[in-house]
Amino acid sequence: MVIHASELDAPVVPLFENGDRQVRRAVMREIAALGPVARTDIGFAAVQYESVVKVLRDKRWHSAVGFAAQFAGVTDEEFLSRRRISILSAEGDTHVRLRRLVAPAFSPRSADRLRPFMREVVNGLLEPHTASGTVEFVSAVCEPYPIPIICELLGAPKSDWQMFSGWATDVLRVFNGTLVEDLPVIMKAQDELGEYVRGLIAERRDKPADDLLTDLIVAEESGDRLTTDELVMMVEAVIVGGTDTTRNQLGLCLAVFLDHPDQWAMLADDPGLAPRAVEETMRYFGAVNGTIRYASEDIEMDGVLYPKGTFMSTSLGTANFDDSVFPGAGTFDITREPVGSPHMSFGSGIHYCLGASLARAELQEALTILPRRMPGIARAGATVMKPATTAIFGPAAMALSFDPGH
Repeated sequence: MVIHASELDAPVVPLFENGDRQVRRAVMREIAALGPVARTDIGFAAVQYESVVKVLRDKRWHSAVGFAAQFAGVTDEEFLSRRRISILSAEGDTHVRLRRLVAPAFSPRSADRLRPFMREVVNGLLEPHTASGTVEFVSAVCEPYPIPIICELLGAPKSDWQMFSGWATDVLRVFNGTLVEDLPVIMKAQDELGEYVRGLIAERRDKPADDLLTDLIVAEESGDRLTTDELVMMVEAVIVGGTDTTRNQLGLCLAVFLDHPDQWAMLADDPGLAPRAVEETMRYFGAVNGTIRYASEDIEMDGVLYPKGTFMSTSLGTANFDDSVFPGAGTFDITREPVGSPHMSFGSGIHYCLGASLARAELQEALTILPRRMPGIARAGATVMKPATTAIFGPAAMALSFDPGH
């Protein structure tokens, strides 16, 4: 028997007036123990691993990224008119075409060619602090780490890194929870970045290089190529998807290891554990806690009919603590054996994170270097976390001490 979603007897996700992300995580795990789906203030939420995977892999559930401005209460017509097709929100044939054209440029091999540069960046950021054995880790390492790599990836010259960093910071204000107030700054950054990228594209068409932008320009499938507007869109997608996520995830990695110093020492002794450490920290405390889909048509799932237009959140963080998939999920263990089912922090289905290989490489290289150069890490003050409602979550400030001279 199929029941209508309006008749579904399911627990209700509270609005979480308490801003503590750890409190939210604990409550969500309690809700997940009651069933695969819960009610939210805007619709429903998949809260168990299996239900999250079902939603993300069902092409009838479309990305709700395009509704972000609406959710934030934005009514500015100029901003709303800027909405265009993006690989982050496209569906159907459009998404298939874009993904097919750009996927080779985001392969593990493409990420691997940047690993020596990643090591250079990490060591360079840490070097000024090793003598004292103290560092405000977020501002000194997390924040600046991704930008040089994104610029190197795109082929932007070093002289432009600071300018590029400013644009990226302002474009990413869309995730700060202050979208309405920040609209003028965001639009200005979008315009300036777009103009810059168009100039870079023109240069690469005349003079190809060994970088992502050249790979995207020459990408071709049965005579089909990306237009200039699509190339600009892809660069913006790289910034949106590859900057704040990496910054925050690296900060969360350190936050977890501060509570597990024995495993930090283990990682220093055996850098070969870095790939597992990345997967485990992303499972245990991911920077992206969830994503939202909407029903593009009436959808029947597990005996429930969800009408067209229904919003369905997917609780990635809760799915990552599903004991039926990750035995002893509440225990942090960088030696955890792979179980065959990946953590959900990169998503799943057609919108699985396009830059996953790059993010993994960045985090792996950081967690290969940092434990050896920062032995004995400890808090040197209170860790300040971003508001729990922030779309991409992580530490806002994290003062650390460690054994100097490494």
